[in-house]
Amino acid sequence: MTPSVTIWHNPGCGTSRNTLAMIRAAGIEPTIVEYLKTPPTRDALVTAIASAGLTVREAARQKGTPFAELGLDDPSVSDDRLLDAMLEHPILINRPFVFTARGVRLCRPSETVLEILPAPLPGDFTKEDGEVVPAERR
Repeated sequence: MTPSVTIWHNPGCGTSRNTLAMIRAAGIEPTIVEYLKTPPTRDALVTAIASAGLTVREAARQKGTPFAELGLDDPSVSDDRLLDAMLEHPILINRPFVFTARGVRLCRPSETVLEILPAPLPGDFTKEDGEVVPAERR
């Protein structure tokens, strides 16, 4: 039986592409959710953030998003307001989140996925930028 792995993926993001490629290099074809096209529910987002051990603010993407323009960079902005903004503008959800039986991680950097993959990489992995991730990193 193939282990169940799901990735909230943005194909325009190099970190997300590298994470997906590592999952596939481990011999797993994950369920791919393009969260910009199919955003998670509020409950799914809250659960993902909590399961990854993050705060809502840590799970919010600031770079290349309307984060500051929406006034979300103010530290007094509540988690509820951040969540509302993330659901209204899914680009604000940091990526990629990966879900396996071994846990949930926000895979930044992409090799964070190795902590929760049910199968190790068969060999070293080379990222898009040429950086090598050793197979024994786990």
